[in-house]
Amino acid sequence: MPVQVQFSEADFEALKAVEGRIAVLLPPEGAIPALARRLDRQMRGALKRAMTREAWQKLKPGEALDLAFPAGLAAEAVQLVKLPKRASVTEARKAGAAIGRALGPEGVTVLAAGQAKVVEVAFGLTLRGYRFDRYQSERKTPGPVTIMADKPDAATGAFLPLAAVADAVAFTRDLVSEPANVLTTTEFADRLAQMKDIGLSVEILDEPALEKLGMRALLAVGQGSESPARVVVMQWQGGEKDSAPLALIGKGVVFDTGGISIKPAQGMEEMTMDMGGAGVVAGVMRALALRKARANVVGVVGLVENMPDGRAQRPGDIVRSMKGDTIEVINTDAEGRLVLADILWYAQERFKPAGMIDLATLTGAMVVALGHDNAGVFANDEKLCNALLKAAAREGEGAWRMPLGESYDKLIKSNLADMKNTGGRWAGAITAAQFLKRFVKDETPWCHIDIAGVTLPPAETDLAPKGASGWGVMTLNRLVAEMMES
Repeated sequence: MPVQVQFSEADFEALKAVEGRIAVLLPPEGAIPALARRLDRQMRGALKRAMTREAWQKLKPGEALDLAFPAGLAAEAVQLVKLPKRASVTEARKAGAAIGRALGPEGVTVLAAGQAKVVEVAFGLTLRGYRFDRYQSERKTPGPVTIMADKPDAATGAFLPLAAVADAVAFTRDLVSEPANVLTTTEFADRLAQMKDIGLSVEILDEPALEKLGMRALLAVGQGSESPARVVVMQWQGGEKDSAPLALIGKGVVFDTGGISIKPAQGMEEMTMDMGGAGVVAGVMRALALRKARANVVGVVGLVENMPDGRAQRPGDIVRSMKGDTIEVINTDAEGRLVLADILWYAQERFKPAGMIDLATLTGAMVVALGHDNAGVFANDEKLCNALLKAAAREGEGAWRMPLGESYDKLIKSNLADMKNTGGRWAGAITAAQFLKRFVKDETPWCHIDIAGVTLPPAETDLAPKGASGWGVMTLNRLVAEMMES
C-alpha cells in the first residue's frame, strides 16, 4: 500500500506533543520560517546551532540530518531537511524522499509552512516511503504522515493527481516484487480484473481465445508451464468518443527460467521481475483511471511463464505469429519478443491506435549497454520518441535513445523461416528491437522501451528503496497528460 498523507494547518501545540518523528524543511541559509523559529526556541536553539555545523553546510538540497531526542519536545527525533525557498521539483521530491527514507511505523509530522512546493515534497515522501514487507514476520509498514502546510485544503486538492500516480507506482512495485508462486498468470490477470472497480474496462483472453486469434508465438512460450497463458486488455475511455487511443503493450513473463535454453542458477531468483513491462502498463492504466485522465488509452499485456518441461518449445522449433510470419526459435530464452510480437499485432488490428509503446525487461544486452540508470528507447517516429524522452527527463526517470536500422536485419535472418528470434550476442538489444519492428505497421508511430536495467536496480534510488522501482509509470502518465490532455 502507498504511504498515506494528510495535510493540516500548522499547529505549534500539536507539534510539541508529537512523540514520534518530526521533519522540518529549512532553507540552506538565511531566515527560517516563523513556526520553525518558534520550534527552535522550544528546542533551546538546537535548530540554529545545527545549521551552523559543517555537517549541515555540506548537505545538498534535498538531504537531511537528524537531531535525536531533542530537548523541549516529546519527539524521539527531529529531522532537518535542506530545501531552498525556490526549490526545483527535483529538489522538493528529494527532500520528501529523505523524510520517506527514515519513515517508520510511528509515522512523521512534517513542518512545511512557508514551502511553496509542499505537494512535490509529499510526492517524493510517498514514493520513497514505500515498503514491500508482506512476507516478513516483523513488518515495518510506514505509519501516518501529517504535513503542516500554509494552505492545507489547497494542498490536498493539488496532491490528488500525484497521489493517484504514487498509488499506481506502488501497485507496479507490488506486482514486480511478488514471488512467482503467488503471482501466477491467473493471479496477475485477476488483480488486473479488480481494476474494474476504479472504472477500467478489463477483458481477459484465455488460451482457447488466443489459439483462435492465432497467437501461436505467445502460446509457444508458455506451453511448458502449468500456469496458462493469458492476455489482458485494459481500456480507459476518458477522451473523445471516436478518438484513436494510445496503446501500451507489456511483456508479462511471470517467471523466466529460460526454458530449454535454461539460464544459469545464479541470479535466477530475480526473474520474478520479467513481468515488469506488464506491471508498468497496469500501473499507468491505474493512474489514468484514478485521476480520471481526459484521454483514450488501451493497455494490452501478455502473461506467460517460461518453464522447461516435456511440452516446452525447443531450440529449432518454428512457430507462426498472429501476423502470419514464421519464426525459428534459436534460443528459448529470447521469449519476450515472441510474446510482444503477437500482442503488438493484436493491438493494431483491433484498436488502430494513434501510437503504440511497448515495455519489456527484454535483454541483458540492455543492462550491459546502459547499466541501471537508463532504459533504452527505440522508435520509428521522431515526434513520439521526443515526447517520451522529454516526459522521462521531467520525471527524473533515465531514458536513452538507441538506434534501429536495416543493417541489423541480416542478424535475424533465418534459412528456414521468415526470421529467427535472436541475432546472437552482438547488438543484442538492437536486434531484439529490430525483431519487434517487424510486427509494427508502417503507419503506426511506435516506441519500444527495454527496461531490463531499471526495473529491479541493485541499490536504492532517489525515490525508491532497494527493490522494484516502478520505472515508467510516472513517465508514461506525464506523456499522456502532455500529448493527449493539454
